Amino acid sequence: MSERSMPVPEGLAGMRVDAGLARLLGLSRTAAAAVAEDGGVELDGAPVGKSDRLVAGAWLSVRLPDAPAPVENTPVEIEGMTILYSDADIVAVDKPPGVAAHAGVGWHGPTVLGGLAAAGFRISTSGVHERQGIVHRLDAGTSGVMVVALSERAYTALKRAFKQRTVDKRYHAVVQGHPDPSSGTIDAPIGRHRGGEWKFAVSANGRPSITHYDTLEMFRAASLLDIHLETGRTHQIRVHFAALHHPCVGDPTYGADPALAKRLGLQRQWLHARSLSFAHPGDGRRIEITSPYPADLQHALDVLRADT
Repeated sequence: MSERSMPVPEGLAGMRVDAGLARLLGLSRTAAAAVAEDGGVELDGAPVGKSDRLVAGAWLSVRLPDAPAPVENTPVEIEGMTILYSDADIVAVDKPPGVAAHAGVGWHGPTVLGGLAAAGFRISTSGVHERQGIVHRLDAGTSGVMVVALSERAYTALKRAFKQRTVDKRYHAVVQGHPDPSSGTIDAPIGRHRGGEWKFAVSANGRPSITHYDTLEMFRAASLLDIHLETGRTHQIRVHFAALHHPCVGDPTYGADPALAKRLGLQRQWLHARSLSFAHPGDGRRIEITSPYPADLQHALDVLRADT
């Protein structure tokens, strides 16, 4: 906790406390309001609220909370994370489940960037420190291909490519039941779920989200799908197929049957980032990087095939 004290400048006379603090101390108005609501602002020794008015010459005292410790991608070797491709501009990894793309508040596990640091890769790009080189993400519970920019030109080019949707993103998923039609497009906006901070849902007020799919193989209780994402919303595949009543097998968050997951030996959703295809940021040649199924997903497939 730090404290700042000073007389209120003439130019802030009559302003709301939150607006005046934001201008005086360089805070966001939301942050300034939070400080006032927590009793951290006094005028001439008396506590004031966020909507009270500042008085020129009054003695202003502000108690600011300590800044949160910066999150870091701790360098640590990650079991099962292999390098699929690398050069001076990019590195593509085969990300195992249980690994986040980068460090963040509330995540204390391993990260792709930490694993790359431990492997000796040096990332020289702009952007937020703990997300340097990140041009797209995979959920912690999703395995498969993920590309990271090592150079500034690669970072700029790949960010643009993902934004302009010129990157071909292919996923394979095993969903419960048999989607009808067997090939199609899901065009349904996605927004935050009312009941959960880390859960999403199809919502009329959500962001546009488009998923294309083809059925590769049908089993008695499930189907293996090839999925092409036109957009890249958080949990997009999981949300879209749950909305069709065909959730990803092993995904209880979105309504999957836990008994089926147990029978298949799954501890997470059957969802795998199968391939990425894009123009190389250095020379423009089209490259495709593919990831094989990890052992747990392959085992589940073998059980399903044996049961047909």
